[in-house]
Amino acid sequence: MKISSGSLLYFIVILLVLIALILLDIRLGSVPISFADMAGHITGRSSLTEQEILILTRFRLPRVATALLVGAALPLCGLQMQTLFRNPLAGPYVLGISSGASFGAALVVLGAGATGLVATWSLALSAWMGAGFVMLLLLFIARRVRDGLTILILGIMFSSGLAAVISIMQYFSQADALKSFVIWSMGSLGHVTGAQLWIMTLIIVPLLLVTLLFGKVLNGLLLGEEYAETMGVKIRRTRTIIFATTSLMAGTVTAFCGPIGFIGIAVPHVARFIFRQSDHRILLPATMITGMAILVMSDLVSQLPGSDHVLPINAVTSLIGIPVVIWLVIMNRKAQTL
Repeated sequence: MKISSGSLLYFIVILLVLIALILLDIRLGSVPISFADMAGHITGRSSLTEQEILILTRFRLPRVATALLVGAALPLCGLQMQTLFRNPLAGPYVLGISSGASFGAALVVLGAGATGLVATWSLALSAWMGAGFVMLLLLFIARRVRDGLTILILGIMFSSGLAAVISIMQYFSQADALKSFVIWSMGSLGHVTGAQLWIMTLIIVPLLLVTLLFGKVLNGLLLGEEYAETMGVKIRRTRTIIFATTSLMAGTVTAFCGPIGFIGIAVPHVARFIFRQSDHRILLPATMITGMAILVMSDLVSQLPGSDHVLPINAVTSLIGIPVVIWLVIMNRKAQTL
């Protein structure tokens, strides 16, 4: 595959922007750390205090690493869903994965009547199990139903049903438990522990590599399942693999970081707009690095200057993603009237 000079230039620019955003995200915060001090710490000539080293290694570096993983995973999930269903508004949570994770978290926080902050491991594991249950249910259906639209509708129904059950649990829950659940549902990149980050990495990175190898298959699906079959694509097996990778990545992100909206829907369209490409062999890595840059930027925006408070990442990504979705709907309506 030959990459055009324009696409190569865009890749280089976005990578440089990503590196700059990472350095800024590490530097800025309630305790600023200069680039010179960071460079000295890397080369072994550190002038950082113990407190600054603790902030750097225990909080900022894991948060940035989490942002990179989430920013790579959710947009690739969204791109796969949009291509598979040929629906520009499809996203990684459209199949009910987020609702499954939220239901698992609600069982621990609301159903168990927990007060205060729930142990992060039990919350993450229960959320992951909830997402896994929905994933297995959808895989079971996908093996028996050929029509992708039917699967999409069933996923939306599962999501709505679980959301209704969660609302009932919230209505009957105690105030402290409800507050803990609401905080979790706002999403956070800074509550992931070192051990959880390793688990996220071990799950997400191999799945990212698998997804990047699916460029040619997704190109076939873009033209319809019938055309893809003439290219030798085994539709049911391919659909199962896409569902599995998407569910595992989205479920893992939701379990450890809470639901993070609009990144999965909006970023693939941003990448298409920047690179002017429909070839998934280029679009997949382009979407991944664009998502990483946008989520690190969102994390920067969430840091309130001169304050220890951090805005919920879900609120920031929604404010960024909503204009993109509105623009997409308007452009689609214009295209239909022409």
